[in-house]
This record gives sequence, structure tokens and C-alpha cells, in this order.
Amino acid sequence: MANSKQYDNASSSSSTTTNTSSRPLLRTCLDSLCNLCGPIDSTEYLDAPFRPRNSGEYYIDTHNDESWSFSFGTGEERGIWMNSGDQAGSIMATLVWLLMSYSAVTVTLLTVTKGLPPILGMIYTYLCAMALACHAKTSLTDPGSVPRCAVPMEEQRRESPSHSMCGQCQTFKPPMSHHCRICNRCVSRMDHHCPWMNNCVGAANLKHFILFLIYTWTCAAYSLTLFGWNYFFCASDNCMFNKLVIHLVRPMTFLCIGAFLFTSSMLMNVTYGIMTGIGTIDRLKKKATNTMSQSDEEPIALKDVFGIAGLHTWPFPIDPLFDDYDRVMGYSTPQRLLREQQFIERANSGSGGLPGGERGGSSSRWSDHV
Repeated sequence: MANSKQYDNASSSSSTTTNTSSRPLLRTCLDSLCNLCGPIDSTEYLDAPFRPRNSGEYYIDTHNDESWSFSFGTGEERGIWMNSGDQAGSIMATLVWLLMSYSAVTVTLLTVTKGLPPILGMIYTYLCAMALACHAKTSLTDPGSVPRCAVPMEEQRRESPSHSMCGQCQTFKPPMSHHCRICNRCVSRMDHHCPWMNNCVGAANLKHFILFLIYTWTCAAYSLTLFGWNYFFCASDNCMFNKLVIHLVRPMTFLCIGAFLFTSSMLMNVTYGIMTGIGTIDRLKKKATNTMSQSDEEPIALKDVFGIAGLHTWPFPIDPLFDDYDRVMGYSTPQRLLREQQFIERANSGSGGLPGGERGGSSSRWSDHV
């Protein structure tokens, strides 16, 4: 499983001006983060003249600031994201694999006993495999945890001199983020903690979660269609199910009905969240306080969920490439902003400008919009 913490995404590009009223507070914050993020010159970070991106350009920072240790967990020092502290979630996530495997074996036996054409069985097995792959990616992908060295973006500093802090993590809390008590981390654009995934659903793994729902919904609808066709339209002995296999088909039918209804509900819930920009947690809070009519959130663009790498990458559990990683996550880090500044300075000194295309070192580049 690939490490989802690799920042092969676009980082934020700051404006040429900085809110002077927030400089003292931010400089103190940055200086206090030096032990967490490494040696950082906060004065250089605050006073640097950053070049804003042109339309159609994005900055890609492939430098990885995360730990590469071979350890499992949700802490920043862990190299592989895995929530192992929730036993109930681990059981429910394992149950998903057992039920999906059970359904795949049942359909396979139907094809072996000639109850279904082989091509139909192969299609169902492929859909199950894709659903399980998306489940694994959702469970083992960092959902967008906020690092301890996170700082507000330039736009956020200009809009407000004060920012929210997480009382549990004691770090900057980006807008639309929430602290998960199970994962013990703040998660950017957190929708909810899903026990079936044994992980939070946030900005970084929302694509994989949506794909899992789509593939699971398709599996349930597909199998119910096959069983319904056999039950209502089978007119010969050639399409009759084997008497032994039919005992596996009956419980699978109820399983598929439940999965169909549950995934349909979740797909509508996620679609509503994308269309309104209000996640599940925020929606429940607004309903509890009767403030849904006061919502000013904007819809989430599909490129902020599935990335900009191309439509051919959308159906597969591949980590999305965002045109502006910091904007999607709601925070930046001093390291990424300094790397961008240094890259821009090298590019400007070497070419006198920054047109689209690769410039400078191998770890950073400007590119035209895909």
C-alpha cells in the first residue's frame, strides 16, 4: 500500500502582501514551531515577496515532510496510517471484507455450477475487487490530518488576524476541520468517522470513500438484478441454480438488499455534502441549533475531490492530485511556503519569469493546468 502522506500535490501560493496586524502573533507562532518543523526563519517566511499564480498554473511540491518509519498508527511519527485503537471499528472493517468475499464466492460458485454465464460472474468479481481496493485505500489513507506545524494560509491571515486553535491538539484548526477523538487528530474537511472504514472521511480520502460506495452499490444492484431475473424469468432447467448453492444465494439476497439501501443513503448524504459544502458533522450541528438557513458554505468542486490528473483516474483508488493542496486542506506549512519561495527565486533569476512548464529542481515545478 502506497504511503498516502506523500505530498505530490500543489502547495499554496502566497500573495505579495501580508497582514501587518497578524505578523507579531504569527511570528511568535512560527518561532514556537521550529522544534516541530525544523529550522525555520519566520522573518524570511513573513517578509518574502511571493509571486501569485497565473490562471491555469499550479505549483507542485513533491517533497515529503512526513515520517518514513515503518510503523502503524495515526500519530505524526507513524509512517503508515492505520487506526488500531478502535476495536469495534477494526471488527466492522474486517466484516466488510468477509461479506464482500462471501458474495464473490457465492457468485463464483453459481458460474461453476452453470447457474450464471461466466462473463456475468467475472463482472461481479471485478466489481467486488474494486470495492475492496477502495475500502483498503479509504482505511489506510491519511484523511487529511493537520500537522502540528500547520499555519494559516496567506489569504486566511489577510481575512482575519485571529484563528481557531484545537483545544486537544493545541495547533491551528483549519476551517471545516474537526478533532476526531477516535483517531486523536484534527482532520481537514472532516465529514464523519466511519466505523465501517475504521477511519475518518476527510479531504484526502473522500474520493476513495465515494468510490467504495459506488462500487458496493453497483455490486448490490447487479446481484439483485441477476437473482431477480433468475427468479421471475427463468423458464428452463438450464438457468436453475444448484440446490446446494441456492442456500448461499438466499442470505446473500438479504445482504444485498441491506447493502443497497445503506449505500444509497450514504451516496445521497455525500452528494448533498458536496453540493452544499456542509459535511455530516456540520450539518448535524446546524440542525441541532436550527441554523441551516444561515449556512454560507460553497459547493465543493469535483476537482477538490477527484483531483486534476484526468477523468481516466477517477474510477480507480488512486490518490488525487490537487491543483492547490493547501487550499483544499485549509492550511499550509512554513516548509512548503519557503520551498515555493526559493523555487520562484531560482526560476526568476534563471529565466526572468515563470511561464508554464517545468523550472528549477526536481522536487518542485510549475506546470500548466491539466
